[in-house]
Amino acid sequence: MQRFAAAPWPLSLKAVSIGATVILAGVTFALVHAVPHGTRVPFAETFGTLLVAVPAAILAGALLFVVRGYEVGSDGLHVERLLWRTPIELDGLQRAWADPAAMRRSLRLFGNGGLFAVTGIYQNRTIGRYRAFVTDPKLAVVLRFERRTVVVSPAHPLALLGQLQLAAPAVVIGPPDGA
Repeated sequence: MQRFAAAPWPLSLKAVSIGATVILAGVTFALVHAVPHGTRVPFAETFGTLLVAVPAAILAGALLFVVRGYEVGSDGLHVERLLWRTPIELDGLQRAWADPAAMRRSLRLFGNGGLFAVTGIYQNRTIGRYRAFVTDPKLAVVLRFERRTVVVSPAHPLALLGQLQLAAPAVVIGPPDGA
């Protein structure tokens, strides 16, 4: 297995992550002080306590899905998360290329748009619907499979492409015609 670090966080990802963390901490603080204690209203204290946990759960959930790096080997590509790895089989990989504009003008259909990473399902006119595991969109590598597209962002896109060529010799390295 060859390991590749995720791209360094750009200023925009840092700003969104810090800003959202501060907002979620502020909401938690406000909720802690708004929850009634010692009331005789049924479930008021229990509901309030559960409500206080929501911002912390959002933060913890996003942190778990952070992209730490990528590994390429004979069994495929693995996206390293905080506590696990997400496997991406290379069967059916047809083409791979580096594209700093791959995520430009994308619509997020489901996922995280910048709290510790950009992950989820996105769509744009250039590459269609795709799954993203990205920290810096300007270092994006597009992986075009028969039935799906995946976008990753290693610190060194060309090195990842070279390793993909070794792991899946049939893959074409370079953008499709007209891209």
